[in-house]
Amino acid sequence: MTCIDHVYSDIEDDSPYPEVRAAVANTDDVSMPANTFRMYVSHQFVVNGISRTANFSSLCYRWLLGMLFTVLIAGLNQFFSMRYPSIQITALVAQLVALPAGKVCERIFTARYFTITLPNFSRRPGDAWTHRYRFTLNPGPFNIKEHCLITVMANVVAGGAYATDIIAAQRIFYEQRWSATYQLTLVISTQMIGFSLAGVCRRFLVWPSSMIWPATLVNAALFNTLHSTYGRPEAGHMSRERFFFLMFIGSFLWYFIPGYLFTALSMFNWVCWIWPKSGVVNNLFGYNHGLGMGFITFDWAMISYTGSPLVTPWWAEANVFASLIIMYWIIAPILYYKNAFFARYMPISAPWSFDNTGSIYNSTRVIIDGQFDPVAFREYSPLYIPTAFALSYGLSFASLTAITVHTILWYRHDIMRQFRSSLRDETDIHARLMQAYPEVPQWWYATIGLVAFILGIITIEVWDTKLPVWAYLISLLVAIVYLVPIGMLQAITNQQVGLNVITELIVGYFLPGKPVAMMIFKTFGYITMAQALAFVSDLKLGHYMKIPPRLMFLAQTIATFVACFVVVGVQAWMFGNIPHLCELKHPDHFTCPQARVFGTASLIWGGIGPQRIFNAGQIYHPLLYFFLIGAILPIPFYLASRKWPQSWFKYVNLPVFMNGTSLMPPATGINFSSWAMTGFIFQYWIRRRHFQWWSRYNYILSAALDSGVAVGSIIIFFCLQYPNNGGFELVWWGNTVNTNTLDYNASAALTPDGPNRTFGLLSWS
Repeated sequence: MTCIDHVYSDIEDDSPYPEVRAAVANTDDVSMPANTFRMYVSHQFVVNGISRTANFSSLCYRWLLGMLFTVLIAGLNQFFSMRYPSIQITALVAQLVALPAGKVCERIFTARYFTITLPNFSRRPGDAWTHRYRFTLNPGPFNIKEHCLITVMANVVAGGAYATDIIAAQRIFYEQRWSATYQLTLVISTQMIGFSLAGVCRRFLVWPSSMIWPATLVNAALFNTLHSTYGRPEAGHMSRERFFFLMFIGSFLWYFIPGYLFTALSMFNWVCWIWPKSGVVNNLFGYNHGLGMGFITFDWAMISYTGSPLVTPWWAEANVFASLIIMYWIIAPILYYKNAFFARYMPISAPWSFDNTGSIYNSTRVIIDGQFDPVAFREYSPLYIPTAFALSYGLSFASLTAITVHTILWYRHDIMRQFRSSLRDETDIHARLMQAYPEVPQWWYATIGLVAFILGIITIEVWDTKLPVWAYLISLLVAIVYLVPIGMLQAITNQQVGLNVITELIVGYFLPGKPVAMMIFKTFGYITMAQALAFVSDLKLGHYMKIPPRLMFLAQTIATFVACFVVVGVQAWMFGNIPHLCELKHPDHFTCPQARVFGTASLIWGGIGPQRIFNAGQIYHPLLYFFLIGAILPIPFYLASRKWPQSWFKYVNLPVFMNGTSLMPPATGINFSSWAMTGFIFQYWIRRRHFQWWSRYNYILSAALDSGVAVGSIIIFFCLQYPNNGGFELVWWGNTVNTNTLDYNASAALTPDGPNRTFGLLSWS
């Protein structure tokens, strides 16, 4: 065999893509148990007098640890989602913690075999009436496949359930407190439909080798690294496990200072403390309702509010920081002090809308019995939003067109080449290795989809959601039509086009005046696709790690289903047991920021409607020009990068620039500036100067800090703040200095000076 023959043989026995070859092993051990309690079962039966034995897996540490992480991560993330600042427990935490936890189970679970006899419900002629099962709780060393399945179970629930924001917004904005049955059917249907669609489109998005899914390669590489080094002495280096434990303890203990003892260290806007009554200072430097012009906070929850800066690449963080400076620290103050959109009669940044008296918009005055009342609207007020909120909408419009143009310019050749490759159904070594395992029948996914679809119809028909079945079908059609093309885009480029703007526009014009219908339509149209792609990404991870497909199906299905009950239960408990939940100045910061933004969007798009806000002649019509801006801006930067390929132009990513600050509001500038500063230190400086330390400890540090803050927050709330109707409150300067500022009180620059102490438009309809 010649050298050339060797090269071709190597490529044939591995992925044709170098990034996959670098991160994913091209071998598999089919004997490795993955579905364990860790329980490995030997099944004995008799056919025609001959004793036969079949080995298969049943329940196990994988299920024990997987369900533990599912419940904890789903519950904690739901709990923290209603707080500002919040912390999100990602699947990275489970990926790092599960390995030592599995090794502990490996040591403490008995390896003894047990035998039980059960009825043979699948008996065939000649079979015995009973089966004898021989099983052990500990089939052997905790392995990489068990580890992967635990991480997948954590990952499918880490994002939470978007539908819980509908439930919260109904209570906050429309005083609708519907039953637990409604909440469960809504959440289960919205979560499970996406899962069923993920399974149906595996042929296009998972099996072809050209569908790379770059984000999964990071997980695959981390799995291989952790298992290749675990338990081995590392001369001159602290073990990863010890480093995680020490950083976790440090993060946990430190959080008691900014989280309870000295809360001003969290909202460290010291400029506002010096000039608490200066409107300009508080608008520019305020961390609550200002633009957050500063970099200093001592609270990891504030730094990581938009995501961990130790995980996002530096080039992306730089694009987001540039967006913050240009759009919010330069353009926003200009618009505000020019009084564009009557902005000076409101705070410069806030996650809610206002009426023409400068008060928070009272949605119940224009939404009567769940539907918009135009007469009441004319008698009340137009809707106004703060400058930062308006810019956020403009950037969301621009991001939709920017990502389309950016993708065409940069990835058109890759997409066409890999699209043609996927149509030829080319299989690489990973697809061939996966043929050793029985595939999940399509009817399994179809059955889940049908059940979820029926639950969706029950939800919208039994309760007065104002969403007709035909609109429900259109929302699902939007998700289905976009799923494969956007999935291919994400699989190749790691960029996803969100359907939130499209669904809001469709429902806003098709079903005007129905805010609850708008929220449900948006969830089924937008989140169904986003959930499906998240599930597809996990399926691709399982494909790379050679996880039996039917175990992946069980892991994803059970984790998703259990998480639905967890998030609904946690949210219901919070509304029933935390006094004044979602109030704007909640003493423990449970202000429900995301639910307020979601509810305001329902009022804009589904209540009052886009016709009265964005149509020609309406106050916020100029924001629609952002669609054009987003389509044009990527072109000059692309041309510049082609002309000067080694210049900084190649790092400009307009979709990230437009979409990176999408959480503002409720986030403020400090959440992005401190995030970017921390990212510069770790993802640029340390990565370049101390790469060995960075590659060994960076992700572990991120998970440890997240975990420590999460546990510290739970301890502080339930042990110090929740008991005795207010807990043990520390009242001193360090905990009250922020409350004396104009920023904290969301003060406007001007007071209404028009007729009847109003501002803005003199007539509206």
